[in-house]
Amino acid sequence: MVAVRADTEFPDARAAYAAAPGAATVDLSVRIGSLTLHTPVMPASGCFGPELGALIPVAELGAAVTKTVFGSARGGNPVHRLTEIPAGMVNSVGIPSRGPVGYLATLHPRYAALDVPTIISVGGHRPSEYAPVVAALGENGAAFELNVSCPNLDRNGTDIGSDPAAIREVVAAVRLVTDKPIIVKLPVLVASIADCARAAEEAGADAVCVANSIPAMPLDALTRRPILGNVIGGLSGPSIKPIVLRLVWLASRAVQIPVIACGGVETADDALDYFSVGASAVQVGTASFARPFAAVEVARGLQQRCRDAEVGTIRELLELDAAL
Repeated sequence: MVAVRADTEFPDARAAYAAAPGAATVDLSVRIGSLTLHTPVMPASGCFGPELGALIPVAELGAAVTKTVFGSARGGNPVHRLTEIPAGMVNSVGIPSRGPVGYLATLHPRYAALDVPTIISVGGHRPSEYAPVVAALGENGAAFELNVSCPNLDRNGTDIGSDPAAIREVVAAVRLVTDKPIIVKLPVLVASIADCARAAEEAGADAVCVANSIPAMPLDALTRRPILGNVIGGLSGPSIKPIVLRLVWLASRAVQIPVIACGGVETADDALDYFSVGASAVQVGTASFARPFAAVEVARGLQQRCRDAEVGTIRELLELDAAL
């Protein structure tokens, strides 16, 4: 395996993208409530750790998104926790967590040392569990992403995010304990993604993330038995992109707040597909397991596409593409 050196593979962003005389100045910034991200590309929760700060130029991303923090320490699911499939993977990690006290003591200082805002992902097994975690995290972090949609916490495939009433309850309670931006990460398997997104917006959310991985059950080809120790896992990667594209399109038509797209983003073209159906930002997840620098490549690709087209924003680029 060839080692990747951050200083040679990824020169400083300002040098890499210094505007040539007469070149368009590219503005990829996006606002989520009171938070401004200088680029609309960030990692997905669970797919990025602060240790990557020594490998990739994290400053070229819009934010760092933490692994989900629960109200108490938890060890995650039994092995096996991960398996590859054609065009993706299925994971059943089960979100190990040190709880808010452990997170603040061990992980948050490392995230805070990175040169980007930290979005803290928060989870719970029932609606009443989210606000106490956010309250315990206090002023730490730039925003909170409420994970109401993890498909591998238990085996019945249900989650809080499939019920608009539960979403309202979670968001309303969290809004009472923080003035930081709130992002709600929604599931795929819902009766109406529009209703779920509207519930989040009406309760005070500043953005929705569409979507989490899809509940799945991979089998061993020889034994016909479940591969994963938890039986159920979450399907992610390129195979789910067309599904999530539809959900992003529906959600963006239903709400005024930003929609962050998450599902199969590997390239700048994937991100542009999501922007064309209404997304304001994207998260890169599964691609980062094979290529830790994938999110940086997406961010750089968007910059370069705008420069090549001599436009200053992604919207101008999409308008130009539509006119061709």
